[in-house]
Amino acid sequence: MPINPLTNPWLHWWSDSVSLIYQPSFPRLLVALVLGACIGAERQWRQRAAGLRTNTLVCFGAAAFVDLGLTIAPGTTQVIAYVVSGVGFLGAGAIMKDGGNVRGLNTAATLWCSAAVGACAGAGEMFDAVFVTVLLIAINSVLRPLSRYIDQRSLAMLDTHTLYRLRLLCDSEHQTEAEYQVTRAIAARLLVLSKIRAEKVEETDTSIVQAVLESPTRDPNVLKALVEDLRAFPWIRSVEWTETAEEIE
Repeated sequence: MPINPLTNPWLHWWSDSVSLIYQPSFPRLLVALVLGACIGAERQWRQRAAGLRTNTLVCFGAAAFVDLGLTIAPGTTQVIAYVVSGVGFLGAGAIMKDGGNVRGLNTAATLWCSAAVGACAGAGEMFDAVFVTVLLIAINSVLRPLSRYIDQRSLAMLDTHTLYRLRLLCDSEHQTEAEYQVTRAIAARLLVLSKIRAEKVEETDTSIVQAVLESPTRDPNVLKALVEDLRAFPWIRSVEWTETAEEIE
């Protein structure tokens, strides 16, 4: 004989007049639990600190609080605000500083979004809850390769950008000519002249020309060829170069 949920006392909560399976809280909390588990499963698969249980509890708890606010009083704005602030403290605990790096920001943001999913489900906005869950999982999965690609490209540009310091010793009477030949040789190559300075050595007939060059690639052969061109002038006594990270003072 089929069980009638309207007459079976086991399907009622204490003195509630409506059966459990017919109460709006039941589908809301159940959907929140399932969606939180979906979010947490993706995090658990990637071995994150906040995994399956944490995201499920956050989502389920947020739904429970919002549902309770709907049950007691129609206005849930304050309840949702308390849920957001409470999950904010929980997410702050997942953020760790490791030397100069900060870890756990994505985990904290995921917990925050899990609470949003639970709040939507607890308020009865099932479509919004499912939609936010799908987007959240997509963000953590699809955007991951894109973020890594951007990081690799950015680091590659930082690694190849190189500064070189060029130091040239020449006769004082050819100081102006030496500056011109240095700038000409730099312009003929894939180099950028960042700074140049020339000064006469006291009590001598010698001048020193120093220049800082920027190169988009780390290629010592370019500097070697530039030095060989400058050494071809008889009034240039010596030319040397070094890789540097500082400008001329």
